[in-house]
Amino acid sequence: MSAASSAPAARAQPRFPADVAAALKQAGWHPGRWQIRQAEEWADELVAHGDALSVQHTVFPAAVEAWAEFGGLSFGLTGAGRRIARTPFLLDPRCGLHQPRTLADLGRALGTRIAPLGEELYGQALLAVDEEGRVYSLDHTGEWFLGHTIDQAVATLVLGLTPDRLQTAP
Repeated sequence: MSAASSAPAARAQPRFPADVAAALKQAGWHPGRWQIRQAEEWADELVAHGDALSVQHTVFPAAVEAWAEFGGLSFGLTGAGRRIARTPFLLDPRCGLHQPRTLADLGRALGTRIAPLGEELYGQALLAVDEEGRVYSLDHTGEWFLGHTIDQAVATLVLGLTPDRLQTAP
């Protein structure tokens, strides 16, 4: 018997930490969740809606994929997190329906396109995703980076981790 065949198989790391997986399950998420019809309806609704100055929402694969897997999930979190207080959040791109200019402005500043993802604290912050799948939160105090992926962003919000503030060039 060779050494390679007698070694125990490496265990795959779970996709989410246990606390995050539990919050996702409570919100209605499960592995393999894929609501593509709903995501496509949201995409059509966003593209059809523009502001008075004809600023349109942009739709791209990273946004549609995030909406298909996580869209419609609501997290009623409160209380202390690991670093900051946790707040309720909703993953529904319609929360940003009337914010195409705000998202376009952020996208220009970051050099990418931005689409709405949801909201925090019942509309006090807008969640957004860019073409690379990075996730941001925009509120009255500034713009915040929540994670390089939707998975990281959900973990940041669920666990009450401190997001990084986006900095403007001097």
